[in-house]
Amino acid sequence: MNGAESLVHTLLGAGVDTCFANPGTSEMHFVAALDRIPGMRCVLGLQENVVTGMADGYFRMAGKPAATLLHCGPGLANGLANLHNARRARSGMVNCVGDQATYHRPLDAQLTADTEGFARGVSGWVRTVERATEVARDAAVAVQAARTSPGQIASLILPSDVCWDEAPDGPAAALPVPAAPQADPLAIRNAASALRGRQNVLILLGGLALTQQAQALAWRIAQATGAHVLAEMSNSRVERGQGRMQLERVPYPVDLAIEALKPYTTIILVNSKAPVGFFAYPNKPSRHHREDADILLLTRYEADPIQALTALADELGAPAAAIPSPGPRPEAGRGTPTPEGLAQTLAALMPDNAVIADESVSFGRGFYKFSHAAPAHDWLHITGGAIGCGIPLATGAAIGAPGRRVINLQADGSGMYTLQGLWTQAREKLPITTIIIANRKYQILLGEYQGVGANPGRTAMDMLDLGNPNLDWVKLANGMGVEAARTNTLEGVADLMRQSFSSDRPFVIEMEV
Repeated sequence: MNGAESLVHTLLGAGVDTCFANPGTSEMHFVAALDRIPGMRCVLGLQENVVTGMADGYFRMAGKPAATLLHCGPGLANGLANLHNARRARSGMVNCVGDQATYHRPLDAQLTADTEGFARGVSGWVRTVERATEVARDAAVAVQAARTSPGQIASLILPSDVCWDEAPDGPAAALPVPAAPQADPLAIRNAASALRGRQNVLILLGGLALTQQAQALAWRIAQATGAHVLAEMSNSRVERGQGRMQLERVPYPVDLAIEALKPYTTIILVNSKAPVGFFAYPNKPSRHHREDADILLLTRYEADPIQALTALADELGAPAAAIPSPGPRPEAGRGTPTPEGLAQTLAALMPDNAVIADESVSFGRGFYKFSHAAPAHDWLHITGGAIGCGIPLATGAAIGAPGRRVINLQADGSGMYTLQGLWTQAREKLPITTIIIANRKYQILLGEYQGVGANPGRTAMDMLDLGNPNLDWVKLANGMGVEAARTNTLEGVADLMRQSFSSDRPFVIEMEV
C-alpha cells in the first residue's frame, strides 16, 4: 500500500466519502488510489473555486466534511475565495493539496509555492506531510479537526513522493470528535437576570442556533420575557418557512442596521457576535449597536446552543409557546420583476423542503419578509462576502442533500466568477434551478460608491457596468450542458419555475430586471 492508498482508506474509514476535485500532475497517485479503492464519490469541478464552494455547500447540508483535491499552491490559491466563505460559514472540509516532491522542492521549479502560507489564512488546521508513513496518521487528525464543532477547514499538504512511497502500516483508525462545548452556568444566570429585569433585550442568533429546535427555544424565551429575536446578517444555514420563526436578519446597509438595533440596550449573543459593519464608511460607526448597549455572551460559535437555550428557558421557567403560523402561501408575483415579487413567487411555488442558495446580493436583501409563509426550507447565505459562491454552493448542497430541490438565487455579476459549476450540475444530473438576476451591472457597487460620498462618472460606470456586450446566460448555460430560458416578467419566472421543478435536471432562468 502506498501513501495515497492509505490516505483514501483513512478518509473512508473516518466517514469522508465525497471528494470534490480538480487534480493535476502532483495528485495522480491520489487519483489512481481513488480509481482502485471503491466507496468515494468523486465530483469534478472545472476550477478550484468551484471545488471549494461545492465542499462548503456539501457540509452545510450533509453536516459532515468532504475532501477536496487541489493542485499545488496555485490550485489552492484559485480556491481561496470560497475557502474564505467556507471559513466564515464554519464549514468543515479536508483539503488534500498536492505539492512538489520533498526532494524536488529545493530546486524551485515553476509550481513551487508557499502552499502552507496560502492555506493558513483560510484554515483552522494545516499540516505538510513529510513521509509516506505519516500520511494516514495526519489524515485522521485532519478529519478530526474538520469535524470539530462547529466545523473547520483542515488543509493537508501532500508532496507527491509521500503519495507514491510505500506506507506499510496501512490506514489509520478514525479519531474521536470532541463534543461541542457547553454553556457556562454563570452566562446562563446572567442572561436570565437580564431577561427578567430589563426591557429592550435582543436575543441575536447565529450559526448552530438557527435550526428549528433552537428557534423554538428562543421563541419560548422571548414570549416569556418580552425580548426580541433577530438573526445575524450572514448565516451558514437558516431553517425557515412554515413551523419556524418569522425571523428577520440584522440589515446589511449601515443606516438600516443602526436603526434596527437602536432600541436594544441589552444584546444576548447565541452563537453570534455583536453586529459590526461589513465595511467602514466615512463618519459612520463601525459598531451598529448602541454604544451603551450591554453585550452578554451566552454561547460562542462552537458551543451547543440547544443545551444553552434549554437551560436558559428552564432557568426562566418559560412555558411552552407555539410559533405562530405566517398564514397561507402568497400568490405568485405579476408584472415587471421586483425583489418583493420574486420573493413572493418563490414562496408561492417552491417545493416542500427546498434548499435556497442565495447569492442575490443587493436584489435579495428584503426576500425574508415576503417568504416567511413558504413551506419549510433551508436558506444558505454568502457568509464571507467573497462573490462567486452561489453556483458552487448550490451544487454542493444538492449533493449533500440528495432528493431535495435546490434553488440558486444568483446575481449575474457574481455568477460569472464560477459559472463553470453549471457544467458539474449537468454532469451530475442535479435538481438545481438557478435564477439569474440579470441587471447587467454590479448594482451593489453602485450603492457602495455612493455610500462613500461619490457619484459615478463615465469611467466609474464603465467599471461597474456589465453591458457592451450583454451577457447571454441562456447561451452560457447551454454551453455548459444546462437547459435555460429568458424572461422579463414574473409570470414568465413562475412558468419556468414550474417547468424546472418537474424535472430532476438543472435549469437556468435568466430574469431580466
